[in-house]
Amino acid sequence: MNKITAAISAVGAYVPDFVLTNKMLESMVDTNDEWITSRTGIKERRILKDKDKGTSFLAIQAAKDLLQKKNLDPKEIDMVIMATATPDMPVAITSAYVATEIGAVNAFSFDLIAACSSFLFGMSTAARYIESGKYKKVLLIGADKMSSIIDYEDRTTCIIFGDGGGAVLFEPNEEGLGLQDEFLRTDGIGRQSLKIDAGGSILPASAETVANKQHFVFQDGQTVFKFAVSNMADVSEKIMLRNNLTNETVNWLVPHQANKRIVDATARRMKLDESKVMMNIHRYGNTTSATLPLLLSDYEKQLKKGDNLVFASFGGGFTWGSIYLKWAYNS
Repeated sequence: MNKITAAISAVGAYVPDFVLTNKMLESMVDTNDEWITSRTGIKERRILKDKDKGTSFLAIQAAKDLLQKKNLDPKEIDMVIMATATPDMPVAITSAYVATEIGAVNAFSFDLIAACSSFLFGMSTAARYIESGKYKKVLLIGADKMSSIIDYEDRTTCIIFGDGGGAVLFEPNEEGLGLQDEFLRTDGIGRQSLKIDAGGSILPASAETVANKQHFVFQDGQTVFKFAVSNMADVSEKIMLRNNLTNETVNWLVPHQANKRIVDATARRMKLDESKVMMNIHRYGNTTSATLPLLLSDYEKQLKKGDNLVFASFGGGFTWGSIYLKWAYNS
C-alpha cells in the first residue's frame, strides 16, 4: 500500500463587493496612490461593510463556493479548521458556527490563530490528520475581517489590509502528490512589533482602552518589514535546498500578500522569474489568513497536476514558514 499524503482537491473563495481604492484613502488620511503603490504594491482592497457580519460570513461564503464547485455533500466533511486572526467573538469558536452553517454536521472543528501564518500552519495541521488515515476530508478555511480591527485614521495600517476568505479541501492521495515538506518557525521577539494592545487577558476592554484606540492593530513597520524580508526568503530557500528543488523545477511561489517588496525579495532569493510568482495584492491588499487560498483560487485554472508549489508566509508574533506541495489535479 502506498504512503498516504495530504493533497488539496478543491478550492473556494469569497471577497466582499465594496472596493476601497487608494483614491478613496487619499480623502481619509494623508497619503496618495503613488506612495501606497510604490511601497506596498496595493491598488485596492475589499471591505465587508455590513456591521452585523463578521469573519464567519466570509468563511461561510468561501466554503459554499468550494462545496458548489466540488459538488460535495458537506456531511462528508470530517473536520473544519478555521485559520483566522479575527474570530467573531472570544471563547465561542468561529469554526463551530461555520461548520454548522454550511451543513458539516459530522465534522468537529477548531480555530487556529497564528496571525498571517495561520493558513500556512493550518495546512500542516490538516495534513497530519489526513496522514493519520482516520480523516478523509478536512476543510481548511482562511478568513479575516481585518477592517474590524483597523483604525482608518492611521495611515500606516489602513492602507494595507482588506477583508476576504478562502478555503481548500484536503483529501488522502496515494500518488505521492500533496504536502511534501514544511519548515515552520516562531519567535516571541516579535510580540511588541505587530499587535493589538487591549482586549486580551493582560489588558481587558474598558472605556479607557476604547478611548485610547488600543483595540486597533499597531505595527512597527520597519521592524516587521526587516524580519519578513529575511525570514520568508530564508525558509523558502531552505525548503528548496532540502528537497533538491531549483528555480526551474519550482512551478509556483505562493507567497503571503503582505507587501510586494517582501514577495519580490523572496522570489529573488529563489531565483524565480516573476511569471512563476502568484500575486494579487494589488486587488485585495493583505487579507491575513485569506491571502494564500485567495491566490490558489485566482490561479487555479493555471495549475497543473504535479506542479511544484512553494508556499511562504510571515506574521505577527513572529510566525513564519514555508511548505512544499505538489498540486494534485487539473482544473
